[in-house]
Amino acid sequence: MLDLLLIPVAIAYVAIVGAMFLYGINFLYMTWLTLRHSRRDPEVRLPSILPRVTVQLPVYNELYVAERLVEAAARLEYPSDLLEIQVLDDSTDETGRILEKVVERLKGRGINVVRLHRVDRRGYKAGALAAGMEAASGEFLAVFDADFVPQSDFLLKTIPYFNDPKVAFIQTRWGHLNRPYSLLTRLQSLAIDAHFMIEQFARSSRGYWFNFNGTAGVWRKQAITTAGGWAADTLTEDLDLSYRVFFKGWKAVYLRDVEVPAELPVSMAAFRRQQQRWARGSLECSIKHLSDVWHAPAPLSTKVAATFHLTGYGVHLLQFALCFLYPLVLILTSRYPGLTGLWGIALVFNFTAFAPTIFFMAAQQQLGRNLLRLLPMILFLNVTGSGMMVNTAWAAGQILLRRSAAFERTPKFGVENRKVDWARRRYQLRLQPIVLFEIGLSLLNVGTAWLAVYLHNFGIALYALIYAAGLLYIAGYSIFQSLQIQRRKPVRIPLGSETHANP
Repeated sequence: MLDLLLIPVAIAYVAIVGAMFLYGINFLYMTWLTLRHSRRDPEVRLPSILPRVTVQLPVYNELYVAERLVEAAARLEYPSDLLEIQVLDDSTDETGRILEKVVERLKGRGINVVRLHRVDRRGYKAGALAAGMEAASGEFLAVFDADFVPQSDFLLKTIPYFNDPKVAFIQTRWGHLNRPYSLLTRLQSLAIDAHFMIEQFARSSRGYWFNFNGTAGVWRKQAITTAGGWAADTLTEDLDLSYRVFFKGWKAVYLRDVEVPAELPVSMAAFRRQQQRWARGSLECSIKHLSDVWHAPAPLSTKVAATFHLTGYGVHLLQFALCFLYPLVLILTSRYPGLTGLWGIALVFNFTAFAPTIFFMAAQQQLGRNLLRLLPMILFLNVTGSGMMVNTAWAAGQILLRRSAAFERTPKFGVENRKVDWARRRYQLRLQPIVLFEIGLSLLNVGTAWLAVYLHNFGIALYALIYAAGLLYIAGYSIFQSLQIQRRKPVRIPLGSETHANP
């Protein structure tokens, strides 16, 4: 039996490690581009005649943050006769009543704001944005999700870049309202900082395709129309539309110096849901668009960069596969000592294992933060990142099984400081059975590490222990928070109560 497995295991192992090597090189390349082209956003003057802008606020059952969002939009600095605010409310709970009152209050202050409520949530967020666009009077559409709080000068800083008629959208950098709240929020902030400070900046600076991140950005309505409009056939409608406008010859602008703070998920269950949605949507977009990428009239470097971009969550799938390959590799190496050299060649590829660490550190360096103080947290982020492999594999499995998926929002609790007891608030998610598989896979990796040490293969032992630790953290923290929620019954907030009040 082992003889039959020898060749396929060897091929699979070298191929997977080689693929991870390439993703590591891509991390280093993005970091190098950023450090090489590090600069501030170019200054662009406001046009003499300002265009009309519609601000779109898609909301669905956002009891704790809806008012905060609409009030922030109302504070945007822009000529009142050229600004329209659409509250795209698909809510089915008390949020709708709260928004009605907020909108009426703002109208009384002379603000042009309207609440558009859909009874049928067809198309989910994409459907809400499309419906809003049909009624929008603005030439440009600014989009903010419910957990974001735009600065008052956001439009004044972004609209001038549309002086270039080829610009389809402008994306700005995400900030964090509750970075220091917990270990989970600090880890998330490091990962998001790296995406925006390094990856988005590097891609835009080099002229590669990058994506609108779904919020904290502005679209040219004409670009959306020419690309076919918002579509709901993937769970990441933002990524999908971004690539379709690039295929149509449009370009985009990323503004790293314009920061829009947002609330990070404080619940592991909410974070899981968000990551699962992003992973599935990204994989769906890769299936949908990779062929078009390689047939597009674009430079080879752009196509390669787009391939890494669309398949970024594939790293988790490679790690997932390695968990099952490692024991076979160890057994085969002990049976066929001559193969040690082959496995050694594959391990050479692992020198890019430090690429994510460099990637995350460079982002914090660009933000002017203390790297030595953050290094332990960054190293732990590498560990916990691998713990999300089962979450991503679950998303990929849903695609393979052709299971339809609804757009499931990430619950927000209005958490901006540690005084808020989020566990007593509404919108809590149930513990997923997936944690049992994570615990089982963690134990498999512990066994792999023990076998690797016994066979003096310390490289595989190290990786197996990292995977085990990451999986245990994700599963263990999920269980801990689930028990924490059970000890506190969520408080039901009456209609008309203050949305920011602590329960």
